[in-house]
Amino acid sequence: MQTQPSPTPAKKLDELVLVVKREHIIPATGLHGIMPVNEEHVVNTITAHQEYMPRSLAEHDTRYKQIIPYLIFTYDNKYFLMQRRSTASETRLCNKFSLGIGGHVRQEDLAIGATLFDLARREFTEEISYNGTLTVEPLGLLNDDTNEVGTVHVGLVMLLRGTHDTISIKSELKSGTLVDLATCKIHYQDLEQWSQIVVDYLAQH
Repeated sequence: MQTQPSPTPAKKLDELVLVVKREHIIPATGLHGIMPVNEEHVVNTITAHQEYMPRSLAEHDTRYKQIIPYLIFTYDNKYFLMQRRSTASETRLCNKFSLGIGGHVRQEDLAIGATLFDLARREFTEEISYNGTLTVEPLGLLNDDTNEVGTVHVGLVMLLRGTHDTISIKSELKSGTLVDLATCKIHYQDLEQWSQIVVDYLAQH
């Protein structure tokens, strides 16, 4: 008797994610690095031009940018430096060090009336254990078209200012610790590229 194959489960990559056409979010002059922006203006721009695309397609369509809230925790002039596990879901970032917690915005997320900033906080609490007050400070738009991942993503970088240093990792992260900017620079070559850009920006401001 021939055995029927089991149904293939739906892939997470096929979720519908928020995208905006490149020309609506990236200046005509181009952008590499972090560009300070007016919070209201960038949110209105995203809202006016938002589309949703299966993630499996969005990862390869350079006409669009996937909007990624990218969250940097800071307390007392230190930053929460994390390392991803070797089994991270985004294989291109396995074992990399990171300053940022980031995640895609799904269609169902905004359908319930949440804002980008609400979703950013939720993403943070899914990945990080922290019970203090958080003050959100938008840092700017981050773009890096020098690699495969960067060409289809743009980061909405936010500093999360905490009120104490009791913080730890969850989920697919391997480790996390509060360090000063000088220590971040020691790990610079092992940082994911977005975090390298953030370190360069913080060092200059």
